[in-house]
Amino acid sequence: MATTRRTTAKSAGKTARKATTKTAKSAAGATGKATSAAGAKRTMTMPSFADLGKLVGNFKMPGVDVKAIVESQRKDMEALAEANRQAYEGIKALAKRRNEILQEALGEWQAAMKDATGKDAMSKNAERAKQGVKQAIDRFRELAEMEAETRRKSWKVLQDRFQENLQNLQNVLKAK
Repeated sequence: MATTRRTTAKSAGKTARKATTKTAKSAAGATGKATSAAGAKRTMTMPSFADLGKLVGNFKMPGVDVKAIVESQRKDMEALAEANRQAYEGIKALAKRRNEILQEALGEWQAAMKDATGKDAMSKNAERAKQGVKQAIDRFRELAEMEAETRRKSWKVLQDRFQENLQNLQNVLKAK
């Protein structure tokens, strides 16, 4: 009789585990479907500024120039994109120049190792070290100037757009 109870208990446990597993699988399936639907919504593209202008234009608001607002936002986004492009191009040029400098330095180091022995090696090495320090400072200055120029160009694009927005705001306030 004890054996029968154990067997029945084991069967009941297996049945409960199977039911739990099926429930978990169906819940995971439902979650997966919801996730894929949400993923599909995320992959949709953003409407263009023209589309937004048409949509907002349908709402007739007295005293509000919707086209001007949409155009202003479009110009803001273009300014941000241009500033981003300027920064990207500058960083790319900076990385390229840094790699060129590293290649040059490696070549100079290899040449210095070839001439490291000999009777006048000490005087040559001292002169090379002196030139190396001067060259390193010049190269560091060059890279710093490239970085500053990149930052200046990117910031200029944003400043110009900001000034244009301020001018537009002044014009709107003067009209009232």
